[in-house]
Amino acid sequence: MPKVGVVLSGCGFLDGAEIYEATLTLLCLDRRGISYQCLAPDVEQLHVVNHVTKEATSEKRNVLTEAARIARGRIEPLEIGWLDRLDAVIFPGGFGAAKNYCDFALKGAACKINPLVESFMRKAVERQLPIGAICIAPVVLARALKGLDMHPRLTVGALSDAARAIDEFGGRHVVCPVTECVVDHELNIVSTPAFMYDARISEVEQGVDKLVDQIAALINAICHSEVAQKLRVDQQH
Repeated sequence: MPKVGVVLSGCGFLDGAEIYEATLTLLCLDRRGISYQCLAPDVEQLHVVNHVTKEATSEKRNVLTEAARIARGRIEPLEIGWLDRLDAVIFPGGFGAAKNYCDFALKGAACKINPLVESFMRKAVERQLPIGAICIAPVVLARALKGLDMHPRLTVGALSDAARAIDEFGGRHVVCPVTECVVDHELNIVSTPAFMYDARISEVEQGVDKLVDQIAALINAICHSEVAQKLRVDQQH
């Protein structure tokens, strides 16, 4: 059974992971019989936002501790070593991706990125591990690959500052409706806009479900390719 890492940036769309996007990802994986492991960087959040007033508070919270709320406690710290144990990785969105993985929410295209997140994303792409990026997460992925000879096809939905940032980082933004996803078959990357649109949860579910479906297809394709390669090697001996 394949295992997919689901990387969370906290809990709550204004300062952490978007809860609907994260939960839909887990649901869509489970529907297909795909196991998952929730992961999160063990770092302090940029800030904590009161989701009723939409205002920042003076509280201090940890990304891993907050993400554990979504994972029902079954979560581990994000580490490079997980790439050896996973068949794919999915990054749900939420402002936490643009605040806790990097400071895009504050500095836009001039943002800096957390070194662990950058290294994790780069190594995942270099290993051709299927990667799913939801909502604002494609911007973080494009930032992680900045300066490399890679130009991922990614979407955050409609044309926007976030879409322009993807192009500025060296990616290629593709306009996409909320119910669809964009697949970069060369780099094994799938992205969907989700709540980059003012959308209904049922619409977001369609896009996330298609993303997970494409991730599952990429996992199967890689598995069959590896089996075929092993058979060719065995036949040569």
